[in-house]
Amino acid sequence: MSKGGRSLIYYLVMLLVFGGLMYFIIKEGEARQIQDAIAVTNEAPHNLKEGFAVFKGLLMHHVESSIGILLLQIIVILITCRLFGWLFAKMQQPTVIGEIVAGIVLGPSILGHVMPSVSAFLFPLDSLQNINMLSQFGLILFMFAIGMELNITEVRQKLKETILISHTSTIFPFFLGMVTAYFLYTKYAYESTPFLSFALFVSIALSITAFPVLARIIQEKGLTKSHLGTISLASAANGDITAWCLLAVVVAIAQAGSMLSAIYNIGFSFIYLLLMFTVVRPFLRMIGHIYHNKEVVDKGLVAFMFLLLIISSYLTEILGLHALFGAFVAGVVMPDNIKFRKIMTEKVEDVSLALFLPLFFVSTGLRTEIGLLNSPELWYMCGIFILVAIIGKFGGSLVAARFVGETWKDSLYIGALMNTRGLMELVVLTIGYDMKILTPPIFVMLVLMTLVTTFMTTPLISFIQFCYQVFGKYKSHKVEWQQPQPGVFKVLLSFGRASNGQVMLDVAHQMFAHTKDKLEITALHLTVGSDVNPLHTDNFEEVSFGPILYGAQKLNIPLKTRYEVSNNAGQDICEIANKEGYDFLLVGAGISLSDLPNDIAANQYRNSFYDKFLRHFKAPESWFYPGELLKDKTKMFIEQSLCPVGVFVNRKFVKASNTLIVIHFAEDLFLLNYADHLKQTTDSDLTILNLLPNGAKDADIVSQKLFEYTELQHKGSLCSGNKLTQTVLSAYNFMLISYNTWNLVSEVANEELQKMPSTLILSK
Repeated sequence: MSKGGRSLIYYLVMLLVFGGLMYFIIKEGEARQIQDAIAVTNEAPHNLKEGFAVFKGLLMHHVESSIGILLLQIIVILITCRLFGWLFAKMQQPTVIGEIVAGIVLGPSILGHVMPSVSAFLFPLDSLQNINMLSQFGLILFMFAIGMELNITEVRQKLKETILISHTSTIFPFFLGMVTAYFLYTKYAYESTPFLSFALFVSIALSITAFPVLARIIQEKGLTKSHLGTISLASAANGDITAWCLLAVVVAIAQAGSMLSAIYNIGFSFIYLLLMFTVVRPFLRMIGHIYHNKEVVDKGLVAFMFLLLIISSYLTEILGLHALFGAFVAGVVMPDNIKFRKIMTEKVEDVSLALFLPLFFVSTGLRTEIGLLNSPELWYMCGIFILVAIIGKFGGSLVAARFVGETWKDSLYIGALMNTRGLMELVVLTIGYDMKILTPPIFVMLVLMTLVTTFMTTPLISFIQFCYQVFGKYKSHKVEWQQPQPGVFKVLLSFGRASNGQVMLDVAHQMFAHTKDKLEITALHLTVGSDVNPLHTDNFEEVSFGPILYGAQKLNIPLKTRYEVSNNAGQDICEIANKEGYDFLLVGAGISLSDLPNDIAANQYRNSFYDKFLRHFKAPESWFYPGELLKDKTKMFIEQSLCPVGVFVNRKFVKASNTLIVIHFAEDLFLLNYADHLKQTTDSDLTILNLLPNGAKDADIVSQKLFEYTELQHKGSLCSGNKLTQTVLSAYNFMLISYNTWNLVSEVANEELQKMPSTLILSK
């Protein structure tokens, strides 16, 4: 008997023996049941209908349990926040705005007003404490990450340049907030709230800048390494540190009740800060130099860092400064070693941003009842808050930037950027609301002010740029159109995967190394997504350009590199190629025709899923996955680019030593010029496949030109036959084909193309 047969017999015997023994034990146990247990057994369902009723009752019990409600709330919150974040990203707005709006939509202002029964079921009052606690813990993690984004060394280096801008943009709105609070106190504050506490909280709420949102807007606009971006980021960082220190003092005073009793809170807080910066920070700096890569960062070290974070938050909480301030300071004192900070932010940021912060937005939205503003007077006061906030931040930053010598254009940009508030503002407002300092109507007004001032940042920047372009007095910060330089052949090489960069550099070198002009190649890599942490972009840049820089060194050719963050990669690539006068754009084709194992598997799963679930509904393939990725990308680049375009399909490309040139139209003869350059560099064997039938239009002209090229100039040979077959394609390691011919061939010879070599699809 085979080994498999013996195993099957053993398995069956085991089931019978142990099954029979367990049945015997159950029967003997039932005989010993007491009366209550017998009664329960008798009440058990006796048929499927009764069983379903029991199942339904248990299902509702679990749905309405504390953990069931909490999990359902999290599901609804995450889906709603992602949806609104995506919608606002499409509107060129930070995703945080959409998430804040999602919180308001799920609160009493929208959901509670339109569907009160659904709102009452989804967010019962006794369940809100769970959301609040989770959101507070998420904020602690988030503030820790924000602290790590701030590089104290860089802030100190830029202190002289930015101190006037940052402090003016804090003090001026702080003063205006104090004046506003003076007129609002008697009518809109709690009777038990001291004026000092109320005035300080209103003032600090108007003077905060959202450093994370500002950093991502600057990154999205491509200003990170510019003078404007550097000054704005440093000013915001400097201002944020000042504002959070002010907030700590404000919270201490508000909790102590008076300045005299707050002296002790502030004094012990100073001792806490002294210990964090003179003892803990040097110790962590030593750790950062030792543990600076993922291989040596173990769970013990991560646990220690989280323990430090919790202890710091706990100390500031009991000192009356709020736990969030301790989390922020814990992030600031993390080692300066950028690699260590990246490792820690990766462990903290994703879970805090993706899971906990949406809970905070909804927690804020549940408190934001816009219906409380039920009179013209209250809406008038809301408008006053918005106006004062804009004048304080935008005006203060603008005047200070102009005073220190910035141009009017840069001063306007700095004012617009510093006026961003976003999430940081909500944190301040939540603290004030929880401490019973801000009344619900004032809280709603300030939340709306936060939305308006953050929402207006991107349109205001675009408006300033538009005005300067229209009036033509100043150049836009974007690069203007440049004519191609005489004597220089400029190639823009855009790649996605790091490994593809080196391969595409080989293609560019083999195609253009022997042009009559000097070859100048710029390698472009884009990271897609406006919410990319600026702390990680240097690492992305280093990893992405490593292989292509190594390849350039091997080929001994100069190479420029360019890294940007983009929301629309294709459009931005075309804009760069057009604005900066490139002679040729070389891009990758994506994965739809890739022969890499992972890409093949992805395409197979996509096709299988589409065929099973979507084809019957005649849904476009692009809804699930861009199956026409290659064709669509080629069409977009060719239609939007002013220079010739090459879309490269990588099939294990090494060297174009045996090249097939496919001709189907008279216009395709331009491919022979590219073939000449290729032959000069690689001495490639050139073979021309003429697909144009005899008797067709221009057939004689094409035949004559190809005869001259192959027979008279001896630059290549003609392929026998006029069909594109798998046998023909598999005989070559490189193929040149025009865009028009590619479109035709890909429709009628899709199966044959599965055996095609590495291919360059060219536009004339």
